[in-house]
This record gives sequence, C-alpha cells and structure tokens, in this order.
Amino acid sequence: MRAVGSGLTNNTMQFAPMLVNTDRPMSYEPPTPPADLPTDVIDTLIDYSPERLRDVAQYAENLAEHREREARLAEAEEEDEIDERPDDLPDDVPTKATITIKEINDNRYYYWQWREGETVTSKYKGPVNPDG
Repeated sequence: MRAVGSGLTNNTMQFAPMLVNTDRPMSYEPPTPPADLPTDVIDTLIDYSPERLRDVAQYAENLAEHREREARLAEAEEEDEIDERPDDLPDDVPTKATITIKEINDNRYYYWQWREGETVTSKYKGPVNPDG
C-alpha cells in the first residue's frame, strides 16, 4: 500500500492521504473463475458484496483446513501399527493421536488430536513458540 496525496492545504481545499492497494495490478475486468467451479456457485458469488465475498473466502479457507485435518486424522486411524508411545504423550491421550496447530487470538498452540467414533477430540499440549 502507498499513500496518494500530499496532505497539503490551500485556501479552499484540504487533501487527505488516500491508501491505494498496489499488491495486485488493477483491472477493469472481473477475474476469471476456476474452470471446475460449478456455475451455480459462480452465479451466487457474482451478486455478493465485497464484505460477503471476504466472509465466504475466510469460511472456505477454514473449512478446507478442517477437512484436511479430518483426512489426516482418518489416515492416522487407519494405521494398524504404532511403533512406540512418544515420551511426552499424556496417559489420557491415545497413541493414535496426532499433533495439530491451532491459532487463537494471534497465538499458535499445539494440541493432541484424535478421533473417537464420529467426533474429534483435542487436548492442549503447549505453545508453538514457548519463548514468545
């Protein structure tokens, strides 16, 4: 981002600095949707406001992370053999548990996570960066 305008004042007008997004080149054409995105999804998104689109994007990212975590847990559950129990694994956490990172209030934490039937159970392990 860069400031545009000088903030100078004359007798009739005052110019305030304005922020302009220079991260992406500006285009007057809408972006091209991915070829495999269903038409009904595209048609729905076209009518959304920028704020709603950002909400949808954040939700989609969170949902993708959730599904990836579910897939990792399912893969771990399918493994028949577990070589040995890690030294730092609490007694009430099964050996099939994996470690995942959760971000809470801009801080990252390790959690043990495992599947119990249809539910995923988590147990706090510690901060990702114990010094910060």
